[in-house]
Amino acid sequence: MTADSDAALNCDGLVVPGVGAFAACMAGLRAIRGELIIGKRLASARPVLGICVGMQVLFAEGVEHGTATAGCGELPGVVERLTAAVLPHMGWNTVRQPAGTRLLAGLDLGTRFYFVHSYAARSLPPGGGHSSGQPEPLLTLATHGQDFIAAVEAGPLCATQFHPEKSADAGAALLANWLEMVR
Repeated sequence: MTADSDAALNCDGLVVPGVGAFAACMAGLRAIRGELIIGKRLASARPVLGICVGMQVLFAEGVEHGTATAGCGELPGVVERLTAAVLPHMGWNTVRQPAGTRLLAGLDLGTRFYFVHSYAARSLPPGGGHSSGQPEPLLTLATHGQDFIAAVEAGPLCATQFHPEKSADAGAALLANWLEMVR
């Protein structure tokens, strides 16, 4: 952890955590120019991992309680409230990872991760790639009432809607995979 912008810009890998609301997280990031650090890191192919709301703020916009808030804009699309019988989506859920995933490499289909959220990005706009000119993102999906993006891989940008740090062995394996990508 650091409050030093140079350290955050130059570290081997930057984790963007998030707990709470999209707007509050963005206000905190903007107060320290964190969105610029994230953008500069990604523009120079420096790894960033967003977790939970830390993933959500990487999208262009978040809409909570009818209020839209601009995000970091590193991924196109909108984070919105899920449509499900029970919210928040809290607990273990399986994900559907794409072929070629490095973040979830070595994890079996049907692996469960721990989620705690009511909002998520459901899809990327058609042709919606990563803002830094990287190839089309690899999307891992999950379902809670409807499909949503559970993880994204786009060049140096990786992000998870679930909490790997609360996901036992599967989360530890994912974090080990990310650390291999950082090296």
